[in-house]
Amino acid sequence: MSTLLVMVVTFVLYLLAYNLYGKKLGHKLFELVADRLTPAEKVNDGVDYVPTNRLILTGHHFTSIAGTGPIVGPVLGVIWGWVPALLWVVFGSIFAGAVHDLGCLVVSMRHEGKSIGDITGSVVGPRSRNLFFSIIFFAVWIVIAIFAILMANLFVQYPECVFPIWTEIPIAMGLSYYLYQKKGSLLLGSIVAIVLMYLTIWIGLYIPVSLPASAWLVIIMVYIFFASVLPVQKLLQPRDYINALELGVAMVLLVLGIIVKPQPIVAPAFVANPAGAPPLFPFLFITIACGAISGFHSLVASGTSSKQIAKEPHAVLVGYGGMILEGVLATLVILAVVSGVTPEAWLKTYSNYAKVPTLPTFAEGGARIVEVLGIPKALSLNILAVFMVSFAGTTIDTATRIQRYVISEMADNAGQKWLSNKYVATLVAVVSAYLLAFRQGANVIWPLFGATNQLLAGLALLVVTVYLARQKKPLAYTMLPMIFMIIITTWGMIANFLNYVAKGNWLLTVIDGIVILLEVWLIVEAWAVMRRLTAARGPEEKVAV
Repeated sequence: MSTLLVMVVTFVLYLLAYNLYGKKLGHKLFELVADRLTPAEKVNDGVDYVPTNRLILTGHHFTSIAGTGPIVGPVLGVIWGWVPALLWVVFGSIFAGAVHDLGCLVVSMRHEGKSIGDITGSVVGPRSRNLFFSIIFFAVWIVIAIFAILMANLFVQYPECVFPIWTEIPIAMGLSYYLYQKKGSLLLGSIVAIVLMYLTIWIGLYIPVSLPASAWLVIIMVYIFFASVLPVQKLLQPRDYINALELGVAMVLLVLGIIVKPQPIVAPAFVANPAGAPPLFPFLFITIACGAISGFHSLVASGTSSKQIAKEPHAVLVGYGGMILEGVLATLVILAVVSGVTPEAWLKTYSNYAKVPTLPTFAEGGARIVEVLGIPKALSLNILAVFMVSFAGTTIDTATRIQRYVISEMADNAGQKWLSNKYVATLVAVVSAYLLAFRQGANVIWPLFGATNQLLAGLALLVVTVYLARQKKPLAYTMLPMIFMIIITTWGMIANFLNYVAKGNWLLTVIDGIVILLEVWLIVEAWAVMRRLTAARGPEEKVAV
């Protein structure tokens, strides 16, 4: 089958989903209206609560939720065949991931921009708040660690990307100054920033910077400490916006490459028992996380983006649209790694699940597609390498800021005011993530990351479902994906637990076991609330469920 045909069909499905399903959810289910004040408008403190242009916010949100997750997951997931991987990405993002992201964003807006963990206390019960915060802490801890490892490894594999990645910081801060202090033109600022960014990518080819991964890991941790305590509009927001523009260019190049010279798909459509891989059920749905549905998105939506929405209807573009864009990215990743080589070469790359070189596989595949446009391979590789590192960086920046919120809120609840200080809380977040990253490798942590991340998505959908039940709204939109995700991820976490026990990895065994216990407890709490709410409904309201 041709990559062009698959791309056109999936893109049409994404467009239809956004315009028919996403807008319906925003208008009918969540009743988004422009004249209701958002938390950003009410508070507007210039640090975290900042009413933001919806295009800038969509770029910031998209790059924060994406990271390298929709690259690593799909690259690994096609080992079970490109058809199940693609089906999960397309329909998972439309009916589960985008619904999850929009729901969490809206519920947070309706609760003064509070995080999904804090909202759990109001929607489900005070005890549930602490349970959810504990799960979030473990989930974000793993996210920071694994993306820091991936970022450090990319610096080692592609030293040419180092210069443009670090030069992007002053470019982003300059864009922030131009837009917010000088009230400059968004169009002009965008053009100048993206031109400068691609100029540094070209310069980076001539000044590679090489350091060991351990050194990069320390440097990354120092950087994210400072990045996460700065006002959001100073660095994170403009840098993520530049990354979104950069990604837009990279995705356009991939699309044009597929159009100019479509390649046949050489990967098998379905593989029942790939070498070294766990069973397709449940692990396909855990391995491909961010490209279909991701619990980390609930933390971004409720932790940062809900504090920057200027008008309620913008939530459809930011929440539902942001996830659809991530589905588009994951689709392009799948097409990049299943075409352009011989069947024999593909089978050699995917000869063993544990040995698949995830990010280099995408970089090489993407470069093959972009090369047909006349762009030299070295430049094509650096464009894609910078794109991957940039996205990993935006994820850990946002994750560290979110972890600071989590630690601060948990500290306030425990009466430990000293720990709620933003510098102390950020230091705890960074040091704990460094220790986990230092002790474990990315391949070791990824299955736990996937399972915990997807479990968080199921639990966030549970909170949104309880919120809708309290509002006497139809529940099927969020309840069906919620049930599926909780079942599939609990199955995966139990399998991971047994595997860690067998291998004697007691750190990950303890983390996995604690998260399972917290999950069961939270579900019991929420189920009791749901039974009371549904019992209080009349016959006509119960039909709406």
